[in-house]
Amino acid sequence: MSGKMTLTLDCDTYGRLLAEYLPKVIENDAENEQAITLAEALSHRENRSLEETTLLNLLLTLIEKYEQENYPIEESEPHSILWELMEANNLQEKDLSDILGSRTIVSDILIGKQIITEKQAVKLGQFFHVDSSKKYSDFSFTGK
Repeated sequence: MSGKMTLTLDCDTYGRLLAEYLPKVIENDAENEQAITLAEALSHRENRSLEETTLLNLLLTLIEKYEQENYPIEESEPHSILWELMEANNLQEKDLSDILGSRTIVSDILIGKQIITEKQAVKLGQFFHVDSSKKYSDFSFTGK
């Protein structure tokens, strides 16, 4: 026996939650806002039950599907993503010079004059704690 406890979903309780909130495929912004409001309430609930967590996960899936279809994120160039990461972390060019080699290299990358190499992408991914191997929209610095 592994000592790992598995929680079991109470179908009656979950069924009552579904009947109360009537989650469905989101078709417009008003429905999306309703789903977001409910998801926020559930996510902040202390001692949330397994059934409430299951409903929350369902709502998050429905919200994500609606927003991906109606508000797609445009792909960004690697240097634009780097700018955003620097801004979000209150960093300046000098803060990345040790990672990328020099302030000149950082500057050239940020203005799009130089591409980010695969080795630099790995270093930046580790520094910012992001995956550097995905497509641009997810954060890609891959270059040759």
